[in-house]
Amino acid sequence: MAHVVILGAGLGGVVAAYEIKDKLRSQDKITVINKGSVYHFVPSNPWVAVKWRTREDIEINLPPIFKKRGIEFEDGGAKRVHPETNQVELNDGRMIDYDYLVIATGPELAFDEIEGLGPHGGFTQSVCHVDHAIPASDEFEEFCKNPGPVIIGAVQGASCYGPAYEFLMIVETELRKRKIRDKVPMTFVTSEPYVGHLGLDGVGDTKGLLESAMRERHIKWETNAKVQKVEKGKMTIEVVNDDGTTKAVKELPFGFSMMLPAFRGVEAVRGIEKLTNPRGFIIVDKNQRNPTYQNIFAIGVCVAIAPQAPTPVPCGVPKTGFMIESMVTATAHNIGELLRGGVADAEGTWNAVCLADFGDSGVAFIAQPQIPPRNRNWSSSGKWVHMAKIGFEKYFMSKMRSGESEPFYEKMVMDIFGINKLKD
Repeated sequence: MAHVVILGAGLGGVVAAYEIKDKLRSQDKITVINKGSVYHFVPSNPWVAVKWRTREDIEINLPPIFKKRGIEFEDGGAKRVHPETNQVELNDGRMIDYDYLVIATGPELAFDEIEGLGPHGGFTQSVCHVDHAIPASDEFEEFCKNPGPVIIGAVQGASCYGPAYEFLMIVETELRKRKIRDKVPMTFVTSEPYVGHLGLDGVGDTKGLLESAMRERHIKWETNAKVQKVEKGKMTIEVVNDDGTTKAVKELPFGFSMMLPAFRGVEAVRGIEKLTNPRGFIIVDKNQRNPTYQNIFAIGVCVAIAPQAPTPVPCGVPKTGFMIESMVTATAHNIGELLRGGVADAEGTWNAVCLADFGDSGVAFIAQPQIPPRNRNWSSSGKWVHMAKIGFEKYFMSKMRSGESEPFYEKMVMDIFGINKLKD
């Protein structure tokens, strides 16, 4: 009997639990370790932050679903991974032995790296977690009673830009609905070298599409920007030239701000030599496998991916939903093969399929693979994207509740469009 342990129950961890369970032999066992027993659909957090969704709308209680699938669950969280002894130490002091470990923790949010950043003692809001989005919605309600300037964006070192663009446009849409948009100057502040870079050197014409959307909505922007500090009602940024030299230091006033932080690895893995890089992200090979600890795999935001090229202000590489699912499928295949004496040779395509909602329209893109150069590089915009995002939310939540990772009809549709999870 082999014991597979999955650390984390976010998008990657839950999908991995379903797919790996399907690949196990009858005598094998699978356990998911997570802090808390609820799955949250993170892409809906920008809607929560303007009260278009509630916490209950985007939550799934995992224990009954896991029990039905024969997946064991520990909801007390992990304190430390011990790869030398093949154990995970839980927060309550117990040790869980594993034969294979899949790390799917997501990131730790590095608000503390910038003075005054973040919702915990700082002056900016976040949509990274539903626990942030709910208080952000309350702050937004108060702001609307006495509107003023808004700053939204992503700080230096951030590796997730899509939600910043989404929330910017969703807030703009909501302000128009409330008929107070004329009272709110809006500025997008980002570490990207240009609007629509997304940490990916753009996809299709995301630069043109997003710049056009901002111009149409009278939103100003600051690119190549480092946030130096945030004070109540004021953000100090340094804008740099392409060679990294200072172009200008600006003080921007705001009445409401949401800034995405940089990420780092979680404490349970951070600082483990040969498992993580200096930021605490898991080092993996092309098969999602750690080169040193061959029985450890990693998927999702916790994976170390080097930027394609340096930028004047540091920009991380995003890990989008479909890209994460391709990591999951490769990992499930490889563990299944190893359990049967085979070879772990599956590689995820790391393709990206994204829908960025603007509240009443949006931008969609396909990048195959996500990291350039690409075989396919496409983007489009329109009101259809907003409706597609709503439909995807409902579909994905239903899929997670059913305990399925990829119904046959989903794979059929993806095959028609030539979007695959594994490399041939």
